[in-house]
Amino acid sequence: MNTKFIHPKIKNTQEITVIGGGAIGQSVAWHLARLGHEVKLIDPQLNKPIARSGEINGSTASLGVLMGNLCRRSTGRNWKLRQRSMVLWQKWVNLLSTSQYPLNLKTPLVRLANSEKEANYMKQLAREKKIFGIELLRNELTTQDSRLWPSHPWGGLISHRDGRIDPINLQYCLLNALANHNVQQIPESVLSLKRGSKYRWKIAITNGTSFDQDTVIICASLGSEALIQPLGHSRPMSPVLGQALKLEIKPDNKNWSGWPSVLIAEGINIIPSAKNVILMGATIEPGKIPDSANLRKMKAINGSAPLWLQESSELNQWSGLRGRPIERAAPLLEQLEPGLILATGHYRNGILLAPVTAEWVGEKIAKDSTK
Repeated sequence: MNTKFIHPKIKNTQEITVIGGGAIGQSVAWHLARLGHEVKLIDPQLNKPIARSGEINGSTASLGVLMGNLCRRSTGRNWKLRQRSMVLWQKWVNLLSTSQYPLNLKTPLVRLANSEKEANYMKQLAREKKIFGIELLRNELTTQDSRLWPSHPWGGLISHRDGRIDPINLQYCLLNALANHNVQQIPESVLSLKRGSKYRWKIAITNGTSFDQDTVIICASLGSEALIQPLGHSRPMSPVLGQALKLEIKPDNKNWSGWPSVLIAEGINIIPSAKNVILMGATIEPGKIPDSANLRKMKAINGSAPLWLQESSELNQWSGLRGRPIERAAPLLEQLEPGLILATGHYRNGILLAPVTAEWVGEKIAKDSTK
């Protein structure tokens, strides 16, 4: 076993099933296995290739933006989760990275103001969050050899600690880590979840088998409600659509020097990907069905797109649904009853909050086992 995966073991180990194999489910399963638990991970997509095409799951569809510091709040649950997760990501990157799939946090992140009102608010934010690596954008970041940014007459903010992790590499790294910790990966769907006798839970899956477990962690996003309703719980979520483009730029004498790892303009994430390739993605609210009109609007960036972007050609497009809790704060992190934990509904921030979610689940199980 690779020594970098070794983690201090706990005394009260359990047999645990994690339902949902996106970034959250994989992260939770890996963390619990590192703690010494015997872990199963169930998701029908586990044996399928990781590829961006058409309608795909949220983790693969994601662009991997980590915006933990550059947010409006500086207090409260959401802020604490973001801050803790950014600290954990510094450790997780080193633990998960492999020679075949190197993982790193690419910085910085720039957010452009889309109005004079927002620009004034950003000035206040820059003063309040200077200690978190945030400052007003300076024009000298761009160079004469770099491609033009979208027009930004009101300026913006730069966050030196926020940025992006490649979500495709992340999934490969997590799968490698799961194998290193003997996490049993089951490419099936859960048919039923029932309270047990000797063990707390009995899980029946689509291959006709069933098994007993001490604890169940539900990380199934929009599929979570159907699993908990028969048990008398209700945590409804609404589907939110994310759409993305991969564009090829006409060869020119310009480059990406002076560009951040993530540029956000008009709510659209713009990410230099290769020499003449760029990724663009946005969340459509509310949304369920991909719409080509949204992609055209995205590419135009509300009329602020530079000419080189307007003239680019499409290489690929994809979309993914995410779950947003209804009348509850995202994410849903709850112990519904002994041995039944909900860790889902991360909305836009699944990859950002994956480490802190895994840590929270581990601590909740440890606390429950001492009762």
